[in-house]
Amino acid sequence: MANEHSPLLVHGVYSMMGNAEDSRGGSAGTGEASNSKSDPRKLNTFFGVMVPTILSMFSIVLFLRTGFVVGHAGLLHGLLMLLVAYFIISLTILSICAISTNGAVEGGGAYFMISRSLGPEFGGSIGLMFYLAKVCACGVYVLGLVEAIIDVFGQDPGSAVSQGVRVLPQGYWYTVLYSSVVLLLCMLVCLVGAHIYAKASFLILLVVTVSLISIIISPLILSPQRFNITHTYGNNHSVTVNPSYTGFNSTTLKNNLGPRYSLDYSTNTMMSFATVFAVMFTSCTGIMAGANMSGELKNPSESIPKGTIMAVAYTFTVYVLLYLLLSSTCDRSLLLNDYAVFQRVNVWPPFVTIGVYCASLSAAMCSMIGASRILHALALDQLFGLPLAPAAVTSSSGNPWVSVLYTWALVQCTLFAGQLNVIAGIVTVFYLLAYAAVDLACLALEWASAPNFRPTFQFFSWHTCLLGIISCLVMMFVINPVYSSASIVLLLLLLLFLHYRSPTSSWGYISQALIFHQVRKYLLMLDSRKDHVKFWRPQVLLMVSNPRSSCQLICFVNQLKKGGLFVLGHVQIGDLDVLPADPVQPQYNFWLSLVDKLGVKAFVDLTLSPSVRQGTQHLLRITGLGGMKPNTLVLGFYDNSYPEDYFLQDPVFCKGDRTEGDNFGVDLPSLQAHFPPVRHAESPRALQPQEYVSIIQDAIKMGKNICLARYFFQLPPESKGATYMWGKDSMDTIDVWPTNLLSPGSASYADVGSLFLLQMACVLNMASGWRRARLRIFVCVESESEDQGWLAKEEQFRELLGKLRIRAAIKIVAWDNVARMVRGPNTENQTVSEDFLCAVNGLLKEHSSTAAVRFLYLPDPPSSCELSQQYLTQLDTLTRDLGPTLLIHGVTPVTCTEL
Repeated sequence: MANEHSPLLVHGVYSMMGNAEDSRGGSAGTGEASNSKSDPRKLNTFFGVMVPTILSMFSIVLFLRTGFVVGHAGLLHGLLMLLVAYFIISLTILSICAISTNGAVEGGGAYFMISRSLGPEFGGSIGLMFYLAKVCACGVYVLGLVEAIIDVFGQDPGSAVSQGVRVLPQGYWYTVLYSSVVLLLCMLVCLVGAHIYAKASFLILLVVTVSLISIIISPLILSPQRFNITHTYGNNHSVTVNPSYTGFNSTTLKNNLGPRYSLDYSTNTMMSFATVFAVMFTSCTGIMAGANMSGELKNPSESIPKGTIMAVAYTFTVYVLLYLLLSSTCDRSLLLNDYAVFQRVNVWPPFVTIGVYCASLSAAMCSMIGASRILHALALDQLFGLPLAPAAVTSSSGNPWVSVLYTWALVQCTLFAGQLNVIAGIVTVFYLLAYAAVDLACLALEWASAPNFRPTFQFFSWHTCLLGIISCLVMMFVINPVYSSASIVLLLLLLLFLHYRSPTSSWGYISQALIFHQVRKYLLMLDSRKDHVKFWRPQVLLMVSNPRSSCQLICFVNQLKKGGLFVLGHVQIGDLDVLPADPVQPQYNFWLSLVDKLGVKAFVDLTLSPSVRQGTQHLLRITGLGGMKPNTLVLGFYDNSYPEDYFLQDPVFCKGDRTEGDNFGVDLPSLQAHFPPVRHAESPRALQPQEYVSIIQDAIKMGKNICLARYFFQLPPESKGATYMWGKDSMDTIDVWPTNLLSPGSASYADVGSLFLLQMACVLNMASGWRRARLRIFVCVESESEDQGWLAKEEQFRELLGKLRIRAAIKIVAWDNVARMVRGPNTENQTVSEDFLCAVNGLLKEHSSTAAVRFLYLPDPPSSCELSQQYLTQLDTLTRDLGPTLLIHGVTPVTCTEL
């Protein structure tokens, strides 16, 4: 084989064979180096995953909202919230570990994992939502840091004079100003690069750890004490409380067990389980901090699961310990009225102050770095087009500085909220939606049962994924139904936008794997032995020689299929024994692109055969699976006229965008060049009359209905699902002639062939593009016969149509003069005269000249091959200059009068 020794396919992941090329394929113009010397992947598990995750989860919430949670919720509700939050994130962590150990993870972290698992539409929309969550989280951390700074250095609300270090004026606009300065500092650090943050993160972790140790040992050193706390509401209203710190006390613990939801002094709103949980859950949103650093990790598939699990276990232990500590030592009033309770009850308050500043600044920078990496990955994948295109630009060291600027601008917008608790709910909802998407990605991979989904992390199942999705969605609506509904609506809008754009990707589509899995199961359930005539539908194999001359017929048959199978078949003449490779396989993309251009719902089946007849036999036998196999063969008409080139008529083909290709690399010039020009005077015919008639005979022998289509090039272009326009002057009827016109008196209107003819006409009339057309049925009678039996036949026919629920106008056509022209009593096709055929053709023109399409009875083909040319000549004379005509020979019962 030509590709037998090709290297392992990488598709954007590191080659397992030792290739040192850039794993992202080296986007031109991004400035990313592709050699191993400039490889930005330098971080190990501890520095790249554990430290960022711990710092993100130990952010402002640890120091400034732990007392808030315990004060409002109490110890029992607080621990319940903690267990629920960590249960949800633990389920998501299992999914993260499974996906990240199933292959190499590139930059973009959670976005990369979701998009490569669920495809561009879902991945891009969730990626953007996750990016917005990181943006809002960065705003939360910055506002929390400013809140901590004002708590130490802000002027006393009850005094207009600065006292000591309390020199910073307070107010909404001052808060925005301080936040903007802090955010500017974060942006400058991020512009320099993530390596500075990575180097400083360990030092920050040490500082935070020292702060935690001081908090834990302080109750062993400090004695009980009381405090004076003043809060100002509005311009003139202030409240002073005198809470106490009791040290370890059983009474204090007992009083703090239950909840006491009350007004939050910073927002002056009533707290509840949901609102407190929303604030508390913000501390759990850092589980993907390590995953978002995937572009800087040496071995992300190993580091992400190991580092994330250890970090989460560590933070959970610390939070439980702090909840127990606060509920045992602090009066409820102190917890409710002072966010900075850890500073008040610390052996040396600056320990906590420094810890707060370091943790908040670190979390803010981590969120900005993570968000910029996600935006950079979105820009590289070109999912949102021009608006995000500049975000793909990087510096010479690979730092996406434009993405950092984008992120800085959006975070600046969130700072106008002015209060941490205001945007905490938005952050929580966005994160929960992103976590649900990760669980969904893992669930889809598990349910698809793809052989290549074999993660080395095995501690998960579809039950944990499904439970994670449900938990995230339920908690979203518990926290804030309005934000949750809005976020889901935004997600759906992004999905529709990306689906409309149809972005090109080579990541694989999980939807295709799931569809394959389900279709295989349902095909096995579709038992052909249980078929019933009540539920019969056309399943059509249309043989196409050259689409340039057959597009109108392809679109017409698409209307005729009535939800059934529709297959475009093509036979390429050749012998595989003398060819170096199969010439058919490379053609599928061109045919499928043709199907896309025409907007028809059809499959494509191509074959290589020494003759068209043998190839058609192959396709009739093997096309389809199980109960979905063709029951009707449609052929173009065999005559001496030269076909017209449809590609020169339809604007889709002659005036379309000639430079933009589809998702699979087929552009318009390539599509046009692939299909040869239509047959002209000097072109030899590939099919002889005997072989054409033999194909008809073969189909009948194989129990397939047969349709011959003529003059369908006269139909207007119908690409991309357009419907026919009906009006006063248009051809607005479908005419049916259920009589064997070549054998007067021999046909019954209730035989299988006639009923199949009526059924196909009725099916066409039910199609969306033909519903406004009127169905007319022409009954040929010999009105001059003495017994007047034709009147009884007409009445029987009307009764039959009523039983078949076919709404049609019956037209009685007297053809006595035409019927007399048949020579002798023998009514075989071969004995009819030329004059008779011309007379029948004139009769059809007289009554059906204005019809949009005509359905005629196709007589049996001759058994002798010597009569093939004569048979085709008779059909040619019969249908000459009629307009779009379908000659139909039915062999299977298709109508039912029962309920």
